[in-house]
Amino acid sequence: MDNNLKMKKTYIVFFIITSLACILLIFVLATGAWEQFFTPKPEEQVRTRVITPRETGTETESDRTDQLAWEELLNTKVQMNNSELIIAVLTQEREDGFAEEQFAVYRNINDTSGPIYITWIDYDIDSQGYKRKWTVPTPAARPETISLYSQDLIGDRSNCIIITGMTVNNEHTMTIFRRKTDSEYPFVKIAEMQIDGSIIIQETGRSLAYQQGITRGQSFNIAAYGHDSSSNNILDQLETIYAYNPLNEQYEQTRVSRIPGSQIEQRRLNEILSGTKGDFENFINDLWYYVSPQGTIDSRQYLYFNPSGREIIFYADETQQVFDWQTSTSTRYGLFVTSQNISISTLRRTIDIQLESIDSIKLRVVENVRLKINVSESWDGSYRRAGAVNQIAKISVQPAIDMLYDSSWGRLQFSNNGEYTITSSNVARSNQTAGSLTASSITTGGHYVFFKIDEHDLLELRPNNAHDLTASPGERRTVYKIENAAGVTILSRVRIGTTGIQDMHDTPITLTQVINEQ
Repeated sequence: MDNNLKMKKTYIVFFIITSLACILLIFVLATGAWEQFFTPKPEEQVRTRVITPRETGTETESDRTDQLAWEELLNTKVQMNNSELIIAVLTQEREDGFAEEQFAVYRNINDTSGPIYITWIDYDIDSQGYKRKWTVPTPAARPETISLYSQDLIGDRSNCIIITGMTVNNEHTMTIFRRKTDSEYPFVKIAEMQIDGSIIIQETGRSLAYQQGITRGQSFNIAAYGHDSSSNNILDQLETIYAYNPLNEQYEQTRVSRIPGSQIEQRRLNEILSGTKGDFENFINDLWYYVSPQGTIDSRQYLYFNPSGREIIFYADETQQVFDWQTSTSTRYGLFVTSQNISISTLRRTIDIQLESIDSIKLRVVENVRLKINVSESWDGSYRRAGAVNQIAKISVQPAIDMLYDSSWGRLQFSNNGEYTITSSNVARSNQTAGSLTASSITTGGHYVFFKIDEHDLLELRPNNAHDLTASPGERRTVYKIENAAGVTILSRVRIGTTGIQDMHDTPITLTQVINEQ
């Protein structure tokens, strides 16, 4: 009897302990507390000192806002030294999926003419924190020309780390590192080119089997274009092809070809290429059409360089993108430009512009995020000056005026100094303290210009901020066609492109001149 009682008590105690253990296990799994014991402790992002290349003396409040947004992308997982200024940071997941790793490009402020360095920041299991584990110099020395990204060049799904930039002598350079687990160093250099022309990766399509992870892909070649010193024509180039050799795991030179340049008047060419960067900027100050590989002109894709307004407009596939023109660096064949999208501050483009002839240029465009926003076309290729393809419409600028108008925007004042203001009255604003709506007025403004294209009267408004009533989403300036009817002026928003003036079919704005208050 006593034995049965003891067994029953033992069973009850075992049942209670087992139940509590199950409940505790369910709680741990449900809350994810187990991850604290098996995953690395999250590290606080360390704010680093940052270089954002800009032309001197041009910083605005908008530039400072963009600077803060850019710095958020340049946080490193370890504290850099006080003498190290960050230029670019690449953060990606480690190949084992255990944690993240970072590649940071920086320069030493005590050696402004010295090389730019790359360092690898990885998670250290022993210390349960991030450490800098590898640092090497690169041939690049100009921060404003740096581009850092990773890509599967070899076709084995192991991304290489690629750094491009320019030297102190304005030569292009490309350095490529590949992970090497069985080496003394975690990464080995498999290619490093330096040339007075340009360097590009010749990407080719890979098979469906590669996309599905079944087989390896074809490795990409690298092409370098430099000056042909044996030719008297300054535009003649040598194309050097480098291919990956799997035996020694290095890129090797496989072919050299001569590319004849255009036979144009050499004196004018020397003036453009041997002048300052401002001379070349003035040369490309125009509208340029895309030229297909077959030599045909595509007027649906074009570029507009506006050096005086420090902007570059890309137009293709019925999408217009406006970029701030930030810096220019002279090269042997033209200009290397860095730019930033006015709508997406983290979207930046570097543009290598080379002179092909008096009426044609060649471009290589690289985006820092390596994607194309709403545009299927590639911007790389040749472009022909618009005036050489089709006669541009005659444009004449009209003088400024001093007039006052009533409109659906509000009271619109044009001043003879080229500025306008809009005062909108009876605007309902929310009063959060009183919990009611109150009426107030808002005054906005900017600059304007009246001009004619052929027989069309046009008005361009350039608002001072994006919240102006006249501002169009994603655009810095808005153009209106002017028509007069029944004593009033009607403004219809239009777009000026290679095909002429295109109506945007927005609601027209009616202006009625105020006479007595003038």
